[in-house]
Amino acid sequence: MSMIPITKPYLGKEEADAARRAILSGWVAQGPRVREFERAFASYVGAPHAAAISNCTAALHLSLLAVGVKPGDVVITVSHSFIATASSVRHCGAEPVFVDIDPATYNMDPEGLGRCLREDCEMRDGRLYYKRSKGISREFGVGSQEYGGKRFYPQSPNSQLRTPNYSFRIAAVMPVHQMGMPCDMAKILALARRYHLPVVEDAACALGSEVSLDGGKTWARIGRPHGDIACFSFHPRKLITTGEGGMITTRSRDYDRKIRIFRNQGMDIPRSKKGGIHGPHFEEYAEVGYNCRMTDIQAGIGIEQMKKLPRILKERRRIASLYRSALQTIPWIAVPRGPSYCRTNWQSYPVRVLGGAPVTRDVLMRRLSDAGISTRRGIMNAHQENAYGLSCRLPQSEAARDSVILLPMYCGMKKTDVGNVVKEIANA
Repeated sequence: MSMIPITKPYLGKEEADAARRAILSGWVAQGPRVREFERAFASYVGAPHAAAISNCTAALHLSLLAVGVKPGDVVITVSHSFIATASSVRHCGAEPVFVDIDPATYNMDPEGLGRCLREDCEMRDGRLYYKRSKGISREFGVGSQEYGGKRFYPQSPNSQLRTPNYSFRIAAVMPVHQMGMPCDMAKILALARRYHLPVVEDAACALGSEVSLDGGKTWARIGRPHGDIACFSFHPRKLITTGEGGMITTRSRDYDRKIRIFRNQGMDIPRSKKGGIHGPHFEEYAEVGYNCRMTDIQAGIGIEQMKKLPRILKERRRIASLYRSALQTIPWIAVPRGPSYCRTNWQSYPVRVLGGAPVTRDVLMRRLSDAGISTRRGIMNAHQENAYGLSCRLPQSEAARDSVILLPMYCGMKKTDVGNVVKEIANA
């Protein structure tokens, strides 16, 4: 019995030939193909700047550093996401504060974000600070982190013992376009601008998705970006892949320059130290950086993948339409529906097992597996994992994790495969 996989990358001879050309060129590290991939990506999403990165976790980390996130700061985001979202905040020495999701989209609830900014934060000296002690670290004020060779101790902003290292300044908002479904960016951006907060979009899954900020009059692809920076992933479960890899897009020349310095060990070549076309270049290292470069081998694959993206999008939307039509006949399954402000790429196809179903979500997953159909549980919640172990209550995020199942979705999936998946669900 052949297995219907949860997904599979859409790779072929073109990508193999591109990797071969890069290998035979003698230039396999970051080089001309990376620059070509960056230009193609920026052109597609409509961004002035795009920087290729080793992976999306690194992209989120460097982007947060670029907008000024420092040890002791707070970034408002969602728990309902792959753990890399929260971990990228911790990599900066900062702390994530989680808001709940909208159960219809699995994305950051703008109303929840608004409540957090109004009720859980306070303005001091013209800056916004988080004032609640619970839910920000495993044992608030007891645990410590090491960052840059120094140890930082979380302290309440109102504590007599607080240190300047942990002020809990709200440094950024990081919404996640979960499973390719764009967030309600019009509302999120309005709130962030009201409080003068930068917005870093976790767009790991959202390449090809579109959003409207004016009620459907105009549309733009995710990655333009609508916030300050957007970050993408090229992991094999995403629409296009380079094996591993990521991309950062921004409208800011300053952010782009910082990110390029961060990704390359902190190396910079000031104009005064640049020779002519063939002259010597003398680099400087003004700050500690990271090794987050993409290789030319990966970029060559990415260039070919970008050419296939229109077909990949068309295929995924076709499969989503087949699922939607067939699953509507099963009363205990809730199918996803994109809001009017977005056009999703269907990176994943999540369905919710409703109360009153003949089987639990987990039993359904086991039965599908026995029938040769691979699935995944709903998106994880960082606050429920041991790495964070937070006591915050996020009922919609928790319900989604425990009731949602991700069905097979990939370019080339046959109509008969979709029919088999739906039949097995109906017979559960």
